[in-house]
Amino acid sequence: MSDQSIEQLIKIISKLPSLGTRSARRIVLHLLKKKDALIPQLISALQDVEEHIKVCEICGNYDTESPCSICSSSNRDSNLLCIVQDISDLWALERGGLYKGRYHVLGGVLSAIEGVTPDDLNIGGLLDRINKEQINEIILALPATVDGQITMHYISSLLKGKDIKVSTLAQGIPVGAELDYMDDGTIKLALDMRKQL
Repeated sequence: MSDQSIEQLIKIISKLPSLGTRSARRIVLHLLKKKDALIPQLISALQDVEEHIKVCEICGNYDTESPCSICSSSNRDSNLLCIVQDISDLWALERGGLYKGRYHVLGGVLSAIEGVTPDDLNIGGLLDRINKEQINEIILALPATVDGQITMHYISSLLKGKDIKVSTLAQGIPVGAELDYMDDGTIKLALDMRKQL
C-alpha cells in the first residue's frame, strides 16, 4: 500500500459523519496494524452491503428485501405510522423494541436556509400510504428543532380533515436533540407521553 493509497483511505473515511482527518487517520492506522484480520472482514462486509442492501419501497428503510422486514411483518400494528426524519431515527426507535407500529422515512426536514422543500422529502409517498393503507394514528417523531417543528406543522396541515389522530413525541426529548443520540428510557418516555396535535 503506497503512501498515496493511505492518504486516499484517510480522505474517504474523514468524509463519514462525526469524523475528521485526525479520527480518520487513527482509524486507518488501526486498520493497518491489524491489516490481516480487519481489512478482509471490512472489505467483505462492504461488498455484502453493496450487493444485498436495498431501500424499502414502502417506508424508506434499509434491508435485504423490499418491502423491508418491518413493513412485511404481520406482528406490526399497521394502523400506527411513525414518521421519522432519517433511517438513524428509525433504528433508534427499533433499538429499544418499544414501538410496534410501522414507519415512514422522510429523508430530511423542511429548511428554508438549506433550500429543502416538500418536493425534496418523501411526503408524496406518505400521502400515497395514507390513501392506500388504513392508518388510524400518525406519530410525528421529528427533531425538536425549528425545522422539525415546521415540518410537523406542514404534515399535520396536510392531514386536516382526515380521520387520523396525529401525535408528536412528548416529554423526554430535549429541544435541539435527535433520536439517534437518545437512550432507550428517554425514547420510551417520549413515546408513552406523546400528545395529539
